[in-house]
Amino acid sequence: MNKPSHGDDYANDITPAEIEEAVRWRRHLHARPELAFEEHETSAFVARELAGFGYEVHTGLGRTGVVGTLRKGSGSRTIGLRADMDALPILEATGVDYQSRVPGKMHACGHDGHTATLLAAARLIARTPFDGTVHLIFQPAEENEGGAREMIADGLLRLFPLDAAYGMHNWPGMDVGICAVREGPMMAASGTFEITVAGRGAHGAMPHQGADPVVAASAVVGALQTIASRNVPPIEAGVVSVTQIHGGDTWNVIPEAVVLRGTTRWFRDAVGEVVRERLHTLAASVAAGYGCRADVVHKDGYPATVNNDANVAVVRQVAARPEVGLRIAEFDLNTASEDFAFILREVPGAYFMLGGKREGENPNLHSPRFDFNDAIIPHGARFWRELVRVSLPA
Repeated sequence: MNKPSHGDDYANDITPAEIEEAVRWRRHLHARPELAFEEHETSAFVARELAGFGYEVHTGLGRTGVVGTLRKGSGSRTIGLRADMDALPILEATGVDYQSRVPGKMHACGHDGHTATLLAAARLIARTPFDGTVHLIFQPAEENEGGAREMIADGLLRLFPLDAAYGMHNWPGMDVGICAVREGPMMAASGTFEITVAGRGAHGAMPHQGADPVVAASAVVGALQTIASRNVPPIEAGVVSVTQIHGGDTWNVIPEAVVLRGTTRWFRDAVGEVVRERLHTLAASVAAGYGCRADVVHKDGYPATVNNDANVAVVRQVAARPEVGLRIAEFDLNTASEDFAFILREVPGAYFMLGGKREGENPNLHSPRFDFNDAIIPHGARFWRELVRVSLPA
């Protein structure tokens, strides 16, 4: 089950003992989750293993990022392979014997598995003939904090120039053995907003003496729903979701202000501009109609994850190779966001998914019951190795 059909004929295949060790790595990391920019133990673990495989190791990029570099031959081409390392602030409820030892923190997205898979690939790549330079990028803070952006700001692409970059994520809703990718936009850009609707407080029994921000904020929430349905073209995609409403302290007092918070998503920059503009205009005009004022702050988060067509073709080619043996699928547009997008804005490349479905219950990513499927590791390791062989032929 762990080998492609021709595995016995390929001297550089991952061995059962190596698979077992990679699973131990993954479970070791799972039990020791670290949040964004706190990945000190994880970084040290990664650096130690890479050095043992013969890589030149660089630490400290993006605070806790690690880059392992391996050069062979005289070729000038370079390739970057990226794995994320951070965990989430979630109380784990898996019940596995390697469950998080840190209350309130867990690997609920599979970054422990991504790290272990790229480490397993690092060992394979070290004994694989190629001509050029491989940079293995172990990135901190993918969840919300923009670790890729921080690594770039610290000189990632200046110190380690890349001709192409690739990133992988597990996908628990898809069968093991499937590789899914798509040309162009794949995952959405993200933003957050905070709208303070300021009115004039009053006694709850005498609302006419005030300007009620609760009523105004309620109308603003309804109006914001028209942005996606009436301002974004029907053939495009945009999301405006109010996820928090805060205001008031007691039953019989109309408060001075109500705060709305939420998230925005889009794929094309032009749609993002429409979302931002309408968010400000609608909130201000609707609140004014109720005698209130709306102060809007919108912050862009991650850009859209946009794949390069030529690099997507490489992903499909590699996945179909008999040394890898994955089935290829088209990934549907997804409105989640991914900060590998910052790298893809600077370097041509592709982001893809590997199926990680389990038997029985399959909790989604970011669930307290999610646990990375270790069956992905040999598939991912083989894929990374073959990607290097294809991209940097000896």
